[in-house]
Amino acid sequence: MKQVLQSIAYRSVYAVTYAISLLPMTFLYAISSFTFLITYYIMGYRKTVVIQNITRSFPDKRYGEIHAIVKKFYACFVSYFAEIIKSVSASEETLNNKIIFENLELINQFINSGRSVIACLGHCGNWEMLNFLPYKIRHEVYAVYKPLSSATFNRLMVKVRSRFGMKLIPDRAIIRHIISKKSSPAVYLFIADQCPHINEEKYRFTLLNQETYVFSGMEKLARTGRTAVIYLHITQLSKGCYKVVCLPVCSKAESTSDGEITKKYINLLTENINEEPYGWLWTHKRWKR
Repeated sequence: MKQVLQSIAYRSVYAVTYAISLLPMTFLYAISSFTFLITYYIMGYRKTVVIQNITRSFPDKRYGEIHAIVKKFYACFVSYFAEIIKSVSASEETLNNKIIFENLELINQFINSGRSVIACLGHCGNWEMLNFLPYKIRHEVYAVYKPLSSATFNRLMVKVRSRFGMKLIPDRAIIRHIISKKSSPAVYLFIADQCPHINEEKYRFTLLNQETYVFSGMEKLARTGRTAVIYLHITQLSKGCYKVVCLPVCSKAESTSDGEITKKYINLLTENINEEPYGWLWTHKRWKR
């Protein structure tokens, strides 16, 4: 009975989401603008966290500059949701014009040489638009994710993210999967800028002027799986349009020293954030430990 109710709930939520996605983008952006007013001016959703994070990350910036970044962050943040909803029904042609990929040859080069690729990234820009990546390359693309506690919304998330061929793998199953798939190279998307549960001294670096413990799983997985590693640099060209550039991190993870991959990742992430300070997920309590 529980499964039947969950199925009904999922179908209902998906039907509503799909129906909303059919609305013109201008209307969805209008809704997001209204949401911005509520989120920024009335509710102040995690505003203290955002201001604190940005102030500590950019100690040389003046109050006016910090305020401008904070405000633009919230404006972009609510717009991302409108774009994600639209992607539920948007055509391939539409999304192909909205998301520009550069240097995908790097991925092809590694895959053709028999190596899987870990494509690491941060919560920059509208990272959910990377669900479109499988449409652009002929290789299998997997995304590592943490299942949601709600079965209904977890199923909805999987449905939306897998629309163009993305395959989702729970974080606890990824090591076994990569090792078992050595004979079939693929691309694995890995967001690695979360706050880790375990603090390891050799994975402590300086990120945005702050001592930061970094999630070590991405590097350890790359070395165990003997993969290549690239970084996906995401920037916003204009409202709703993004550019994703593939940048090399290493060609043979097993040949790197402890912390080397993570250090390069942190450097590239820092460059990404500095290029568009408003684009990172500042509501995340990155330095809570």
